[in-house]
Parts: sequence; structure tokens; C-alpha cells
Amino acid sequence: MEDFALDLVIGKGPGARSVRLAMPKFTLIGATTRYAMISAPLRDRFGSVYRLDYYDAPTLSAIVQRSAGILGVELPDDCASEIARRSRGTPRIANRILRRVRDYAQVRGSGSITLDATRRALALLEVDDLGLDETDRMVLRAIIEKFGGGPVGLETIAASISEESDTIMDVYEPFLLQLGFLQRTPRGRTATAAAYAHLGIPIPARSPAADPQRALWETAED
Repeated sequence: MEDFALDLVIGKGPGARSVRLAMPKFTLIGATTRYAMISAPLRDRFGSVYRLDYYDAPTLSAIVQRSAGILGVELPDDCASEIARRSRGTPRIANRILRRVRDYAQVRGSGSITLDATRRALALLEVDDLGLDETDRMVLRAIIEKFGGGPVGLETIAASISEESDTIMDVYEPFLLQLGFLQRTPRGRTATAAAYAHLGIPIPARSPAADPQRALWETAED
């Protein structure tokens, strides 16, 4: 990276020799969701490091409007806003939902995308108003209904819903944490009061969500 050269080893054993190939000037751009797994010497050689955040709803709405033009379908503004609001701040999810909404409108609707058709398609996909799908709700319900709101370990949650722990940690947990529905503690995962409210489940008196300060104190004591 620094010398714009590529070192190659040709051959094996005593007869091996190293050849350096000069490279034309280039700009290297790297993208990762696991920044800490890159070795420190490699990280330090990047001149600029940026963090990309989730997209906001107006930007996602503009993205799906553009995608609708590419697909050759007319997308009203209210439908674009509805899709954007439920897309977890991620363009690829917004585009996936758009395609399924288009399919629903063509197969079960009048052929035109309307707000009602959009909502019906999202209901079939089991995507709620905040963008949570069935697996998101399964994770929250497992913590709340099977383990009293937590704390409970990730492997236990995964086993209880027949899902891989890595999938839960990498795919579902980040959005639940961003919404404030989930907390990570040294003793495991706990569901917050917001998660109970979203699922419409009353908070038991002994649940960590009923007294967050007490739960934090017990964690500190442990």
C-alpha cells in the first residue's frame, strides 16, 4: 500500500526467489462492519476512516422512488414514505420491500401501487410499523416470555428460537439495540420497557424492565 508494489515469491525451497512488481498509483478503499478485526498496522495505513450511519426516512424515500423508476412502476409519495419508514434505515431492505410491494400490487391488487396495497404487502411480509420482522419479535418474545425478561445468554436465546447465535448477534441485535428494545449486560441480554410496550405485554413486577436502576445495580454487584 505504501510503496505501490507487489512482492511475489516464485518457487519453493532453496531455489525460491522474490520478485517485486511495481504497481501504478492507486487508491484503496476498504469497507467492513468489523473494524476491530482488521490488524492495527493495516488500519493505520488508511489515511481517512469514516463511519456510515443508517439512512434517514427522506433519503430512503428518494432511493425507492429512483428504484421504482428503474423497475418501471409508479410509486406515490405516501407509499415511498411507508416503505422507507419500515426499512430499518437500509437501502437494500427498502429495495427488497419495493419489489415485493410491486409483486403484490400486480398479483393481488389492481396493478397500481397504493398505500393500502403497500400496507397489505408489508403485513404479508410480517414487517411491523418499526420495521421489525417475525424473527425480531421472536427474539424479544423469547427473552420476555421464556426467560422473564432476562438476563439470558445469547446461545440460550438462539437455541430457544432455533436460530444461529451469530445470526442473532450480527443481523437482528444491532437494530433492536438501536431502537432501545434490548440491552447487553455482563450477565446476558435483557428486554427493556420499550420492548414490552411494542409487543403489548405487561411488565411483571420482578422483570428487569420494571426497575432498570435496580437491574443495573445488581449487575454491578455481580
